[in-house]
Amino acid sequence: MHKNNDTIMPSQLIAQNDHAYVLTFLMSIAMAILLLVALFYRIKKQAAAMAAKRKQQPKLPPGLATMPVVSNMHQMLMNKPVFRWIHRLLDEMDTEILCLRFGRVHVIAVASPEMAREVLRKKDAMLASRPSSFVSRTFSFGYKNTIMSPAGDQWRKMRQVLTSEILSPAMERRMLGRRVEEADHLVNYVYSHCNDGTVDVRHVTRHFCGNIIRKLVFGRRHFNSGDGNIGPGRDEEAHIDALFTALDYHGAFSVSDYFPTLVGLDLDGHEEVVNGLMNTFNRLHDPIIMERIEEWKSLRTKGDKRREVADFLDVLISLEDAQGKPFLSVDEIKAETLEIILATVDNPSNAVEWALAEMVNNPKVMKKAVDELDMVVGRERLVEESDIHNLTYLKACIREAFRLHPYHPFNPPHVAIADTTVAGYMIPKGSHVMLSRIGLGRNPRAWDKPLEFQPERHLKNTGTVVLAEPELRFVSFSAGRRGCPAVSLGTSITMMLFARLLQGFSWSIPPGGDRIELQESATSLQLSKPLLMQAKPRLLLHLYEADVLN
Repeated sequence: MHKNNDTIMPSQLIAQNDHAYVLTFLMSIAMAILLLVALFYRIKKQAAAMAAKRKQQPKLPPGLATMPVVSNMHQMLMNKPVFRWIHRLLDEMDTEILCLRFGRVHVIAVASPEMAREVLRKKDAMLASRPSSFVSRTFSFGYKNTIMSPAGDQWRKMRQVLTSEILSPAMERRMLGRRVEEADHLVNYVYSHCNDGTVDVRHVTRHFCGNIIRKLVFGRRHFNSGDGNIGPGRDEEAHIDALFTALDYHGAFSVSDYFPTLVGLDLDGHEEVVNGLMNTFNRLHDPIIMERIEEWKSLRTKGDKRREVADFLDVLISLEDAQGKPFLSVDEIKAETLEIILATVDNPSNAVEWALAEMVNNPKVMKKAVDELDMVVGRERLVEESDIHNLTYLKACIREAFRLHPYHPFNPPHVAIADTTVAGYMIPKGSHVMLSRIGLGRNPRAWDKPLEFQPERHLKNTGTVVLAEPELRFVSFSAGRRGCPAVSLGTSITMMLFARLLQGFSWSIPPGGDRIELQESATSLQLSKPLLMQAKPRLLLHLYEADVLN
């Protein structure tokens, strides 16, 4: 039998298998090494790219080192009032933009006119929302008004109502008579107190603003009809006190503003105060609002011809949708009513009080303002709104008061709806960007001798002097999507208050003093003490004796 020499012996087969195994093992190791090298190279390349991206990515504005979780919250709690601490940091760090972090929220203060213009012009669309907080939610009846509502359909709806209906030129003309009534009442009221020794200017200015906005909104000066031509009663006093307290608490940097889960614990006592303020507003506003709603409901039910609107409340209630039903809910009417009142009382009264305090310390400025009134208006009649255009120096005085002595240290925060930049700095989504009214108005780059009251600085341009400041070197009515739409009405109220007081009376320092102490309050930007001055009538007697009815 022939024997096959090609037959593979078992030992040879084992050797071949071992060789193949070793070869496969070595190839696997080689492949693994190659993969590890490729992976390492890729990771290194990605790391380099990320490092380069980080290097190119804008940095946050200058700020303080943060702690885990609370960030700078512990420092905020230890430095009251917070607005003074923030402005100290701006000065100490020699910067015009500052970033602090309260919890997860970046809070960015801006004190440069150039940066302010970037915030409200170039980046306006990215910074057009508002933060959520217990205070704003409560005062806005659940974000149903304009100023406090975040960006969205509700804000657009109420903004349209405010600009097209309440603050329309036609409505402003229609309400002229009511504003004149309150300007006449102002002169009559101060005249009746001239012989009492001193006049409390803060009391006068605040209650003028309260009277005029109640007349425009509710059609009445007093909450109880029949009070006649008298000063504020207990309800009006309570109303003004509540309004100014509400304004102060709205920008008070509460812990729960940045840690919303803490709402209800009331760690800083703000919630109790705010709820008490809302009780006051509801007690005083609701009876008028609900009675008027019933009046218009009756008109709609009967199909009677609509009566002409008599005030802002009528406008809000009378608006109808396409089906002829009320356009605004009851809460929207209440929210917008309170917002209009809150937005009217602070800036005019504070600016006029500070302006008079500065001017009585500087007789040359006072004389120049009074001389302008005598030249433009004379002493045979009372100054009217139609004269404001020609009262250039008086407007310069009020501009200077807005610049140097704002009521609020910051504008309401603008919330970034996406990552953006300001002045090359990173502004993360959700940041609260605040314009510093103090930092802008007292910025030494923008103003020569910024701490001095110099109305003449506003007369350098040959154009018409207005109270608005489009270049944002100070803030009067702000700008952009969230700017105040009531520039015309605000100008009229402020200037009539100021001009009537200056035209109607000679103001002087009370006996025993030689100057008014121009000291700010420790907790706010108001005068530390209400301004008390002597007032002496300077016009013909019959101009003080107008029979002003409620």
